[in-house]
Amino acid sequence: MEACSFIFFLESFILRLLHYEKESSRINNIEIRRCDIMREKLYHFMQGRYGADQFNRFLMILAIICFAFSLFGLRIFYIFGIAIFIYAYFRVFSRNIYKRREENYAYIKYEYKLRQRFLTWKQDMQQRKIYHIYRCPSCKQKIRVPRGKGRIEIRCPKCSQTFIKKS
Repeated sequence: MEACSFIFFLESFILRLLHYEKESSRINNIEIRRCDIMREKLYHFMQGRYGADQFNRFLMILAIICFAFSLFGLRIFYIFGIAIFIYAYFRVFSRNIYKRREENYAYIKYEYKLRQRFLTWKQDMQQRKIYHIYRCPSCKQKIRVPRGKGRIEIRCPKCSQTFIKKS
C-alpha cells in the first residue's frame, strides 16, 4: 500500500513539475516578447536623436567622480555631479545632431592634444637618462645633447644661433 501511494505521489510530482515547466516557458516567451516590444519602442524613440559618444562617456565618468567626492561631505561636488549628469543625458536625447557632433569633435581634439603632451613629456623623461634637453634662447626649439661631454657649444638647427651649455 505504501509503495502504491509513493508511486502516486511521484507521478503527481512529475506532472506538476511538467506543468510548471510548460507554464514557466510560456511566461518566459511572454517576457521575451515584452523585451522585444520595449527594445523596438526604445529604438523608435531614439531615431533622430544623437545618442552616446566619447564626450558623453567622459561626462558620465566625471559625474561619478563628483559623486564620489561628495561622499566626503563636499556638497558642491554633488551639485556639480547632478548638473553634469543632466547635461550628459540632454546630449544623448538631443535632436540637434550637428551641434552635438561639434562638441564631440572639440572634445576629441582637446583630448588628443593632452595625450600628445603627455606622450611628449613621457619621452622626454625617458631620454633624460642619456641626453640633456635644452631650448634655444631665440626660437625655443628643443635641442637634445648627449650627457657627459662637458661644456659644449650648441648650434640650433632651426635658427643657427649658438650658445654654450654643460652637457
